[in-house]
Amino acid sequence: MTNENQRSEQMTRLERGKLALNEIDGQAGQNVIDALADIAPDFATYLFEFPFGDIYARPGLSLRDREIATIAALAAMGTAAPQLKIHIEAGLNVGLSKDEITEVLMQMAVYAGFPAALNGLFTAKEVFETLSTE
Repeated sequence: MTNENQRSEQMTRLERGKLALNEIDGQAGQNVIDALADIAPDFATYLFEFPFGDIYARPGLSLRDREIATIAALAAMGTAAPQLKIHIEAGLNVGLSKDEITEVLMQMAVYAGFPAALNGLFTAKEVFETLSTE
């Protein structure tokens, strides 16, 4: 067992989740948590613990690979543009290039249809433009 795995096992789900969210999403993830503070603070805890403290912290896939899967799934859903924006930024944070994200979204045309791919591509374009002006 590596030191990183031992350290991860000694942390609570909440601690692992907060660490992972910060690494993956940075301020964008924290903005979601902050926005829940006055309406559903318990839901923010659930977000830290389950997706980030349990799933993202698992061995087997890199954060980069997990973001490819997440971007594809959100684009295929076609109803999650705000979450897709956050995960496109997260993909960039964990090492995906704009070209790789674009290819993932184009791939969705085959399995989720052209509307889902187009919506995903336009969402990515918006994120890329926003990041280039910052």
